[in-house]
Amino acid sequence: MFSYEVIKQFTETEQHLYRFIMENRDKVIFMRVRELSEATHVSPASIVRFTRKLGFDGFSEFKVQLKQEVKTSTRKKTADTVEVLEEFFERTLNRDYDQQLDAAVNMIHQASLVVFFGIGTSGILAEYGSRYFSNLKKRTFYIKDPFYPNPGEQFENAVMIILSVSGETDHVILQAQNMREYGSKIISITNTTKNTLSGLSDINIPYFVTPEMVDRTNITTQIPVLFLLESMAKRTYNREHA
Repeated sequence: MFSYEVIKQFTETEQHLYRFIMENRDKVIFMRVRELSEATHVSPASIVRFTRKLGFDGFSEFKVQLKQEVKTSTRKKTADTVEVLEEFFERTLNRDYDQQLDAAVNMIHQASLVVFFGIGTSGILAEYGSRYFSNLKKRTFYIKDPFYPNPGEQFENAVMIILSVSGETDHVILQAQNMREYGSKIISITNTTKNTLSGLSDINIPYFVTPEMVDRTNITTQIPVLFLLESMAKRTYNREHA
């Protein structure tokens, strides 16, 4: 409703009105024009012109849309982390994760370099994974810049571990395609199995937890990713130092 293009055209009075509405949305949806006028010291006529500038026929229609946005943006309680983890570990015990992890460890063992890649929160975890593997004597490198130039020859005999909740992020897919073109192996850790990144991977390890969003931001727990990274790192170390 309040796009950047519209906001930058507001007059000083309209900016004042806009700020008041944003700070008091829960109250404004129940106000009449005159009440809003008294609260903001802006004339009723100016308020009506303001709503028409936004594309509405009048203040009543504006309030209907504002009420809908307030309802949509009302935050629900986030899931209890303990319950989510209990769900993950119960599912882990009932799936053949050992087989998937062992296959990943074999691939990592044969590689001379392990490259970790992710964007956003996954990028932070990629850095963590790289450091954790390094602590356990494995040569690693991490990338969390989606525009990092990726000439595959610099990663000769490498395996890339790609972290992505959805497995559908464009820059992640591009990196995976580049690595495959240069013959590198790919291990992906995603929340599901049916995604583009999974299809590009030699090994995909899904963790299947309930996705969560807050204001269009993905807050799906990443604790399972830490568990999987540490499990692979320790198994690799034990394999190479048996």
